[in-house]
Amino acid sequence: MPTARPRAGLTLAALACLILVAGCERPVGCTGEYCGTIVIASGGEPDILLPPVSEFAITRDVTDQLFLKLADLGLSGNTIGDEDFQPQLAERWEWDAPTTLVFHLDPRARWHDGQAVTAADVAFTYDAYTDTLVNSSFRSSLRQIAAVTTRDSLTVVFRFRQRYPEMFYDAVYHLRILPAHLLREVPRDQWRSTAFGRAPVGDGPYRFVAWKAAESIELAADSTFFLGRPHLRRVIWRFTSDQQVAVTQLLAGDADAVEVLITPDNVQRACADPKIACYPYKGSAYGYVGFNLAAPGDTTRPHPLFGDRDLRRALVMATDRERLLRNVFGDLAKVPPGPVSQLWWIWDPEIRELPYDSGQAARLLTRIGWTDSDGDGIRDQDGRPLAFRLLLPTTSAIRRQYARLLQEQFRTAGVDVQLDEVDFSLFNERARGGRFDAIINTWNSDPTPSSGFPQTWTPAGFGRSNYGRYDNPEVDRLVDRAVTSAASRDQARRAWRAAIETLNRDAPGIFLFATSNVSAIHNRIVDVTIRPDSWLALLRTWRIPADRLTDRDRVER
Repeated sequence: MPTARPRAGLTLAALACLILVAGCERPVGCTGEYCGTIVIASGGEPDILLPPVSEFAITRDVTDQLFLKLADLGLSGNTIGDEDFQPQLAERWEWDAPTTLVFHLDPRARWHDGQAVTAADVAFTYDAYTDTLVNSSFRSSLRQIAAVTTRDSLTVVFRFRQRYPEMFYDAVYHLRILPAHLLREVPRDQWRSTAFGRAPVGDGPYRFVAWKAAESIELAADSTFFLGRPHLRRVIWRFTSDQQVAVTQLLAGDADAVEVLITPDNVQRACADPKIACYPYKGSAYGYVGFNLAAPGDTTRPHPLFGDRDLRRALVMATDRERLLRNVFGDLAKVPPGPVSQLWWIWDPEIRELPYDSGQAARLLTRIGWTDSDGDGIRDQDGRPLAFRLLLPTTSAIRRQYARLLQEQFRTAGVDVQLDEVDFSLFNERARGGRFDAIINTWNSDPTPSSGFPQTWTPAGFGRSNYGRYDNPEVDRLVDRAVTSAASRDQARRAWRAAIETLNRDAPGIFLFATSNVSAIHNRIVDVTIRPDSWLALLRTWRIPADRLTDRDRVER
């Protein structure tokens, strides 16, 4: 097919602009306080940019720039009461009664298509998050809210089932308010595939620009944002194959930020560079091996191995978690005393848990009938070897390293472990469907255990985040006491400790690591404040001084 010739007088630059579908990038005189581009090298990619139906940390990082809450957590991290929360969509609030909370929306708030944000949007959002068809992983965190209604276009009323210390937190932290006028007609059972999730319209400091699958997501500052124009004009997440590549891009100047330097080698590489500033803070993630207590794909039957509590306990005691952690993290993580992140105020090294004791583990396995009858090094029972498969994602170098070390330790105990390494989307699909024997998972927890713990370790998380279907009514009772009935933090701490110790005795998993985070950011970016529960929560206040701008910063789409 012949190639058309350009018309006379059409410049090469203009021709290039015609070819580019998204528009032509050109240098402009971008200076002052509202300029600059930050490129974030990320090892993951969002699944969908619709907050209720995603639980990926990278999705939250992006959607927190697009969608506002009624109010947000302050730098203190205090989730008790309302005094440390900062207004976002709500300019003020008051308690009408002990269980009635009234929010007054800021009349300046607008969706990026120009429509006003209204109380109807808030009521619609609550209804969506709690709808079983949407099946949000945050639904359990809203269980104490009885109703959300509108009083007028700018006034919304939350009514709670009972009074408890974190009522305000539950009302605001997980509800990223959604545009009812754009989502009301989308069937709820189709939200995970709606086109809105690939090109969302929000109300936050940044507007959606583009999503190039497996490559990048770009946002642009909303210059009319009612809470103050963001200083950085563009934000780009560039997806990388692994963290080693991300750090290489950072050191080469092709990226400006990496969220977490996971391994000691990468911390040393990045933090030794004079162009890079490192920011340590408490981690919100913990990693664990989760046992499937139900038969894979059939939740009506117990798992043929892990339905046995004594077998699970033996595997926990056969695992040298301290040795594993030193091999992988060095001093960048701690062995957790249960399903607890370092960020949680209930962290307590004195919580009782099963000890590492290979001798006791071996005796327990023998007592319940698992012996090496044929001398091949693998225990067996009635002709069946003690063997299972461990599911993990190929995208996580940390989990792959842990899997091989665990495989070696279990082999020493007479247990044959085979690895199922799959891509991240299949990993999540199989995890949610319960189609695995055991799983290596990392959970990015909320800043308080009252919402993060029930999501993963009570029946409220079945089908979403409680992948192993752990269920102990005594744990549920203790969690409810810790969340709603405790009159003080000391009482709550005692209830949480009892809940975690009860869970530890059941051994639904092996709790491997709780991370300590180090973010690396190019030092041309200043006024960087990192909130541990959400490292980009205050991104709109970060800036690049005029004398540190580069050609990339002065590019306009």
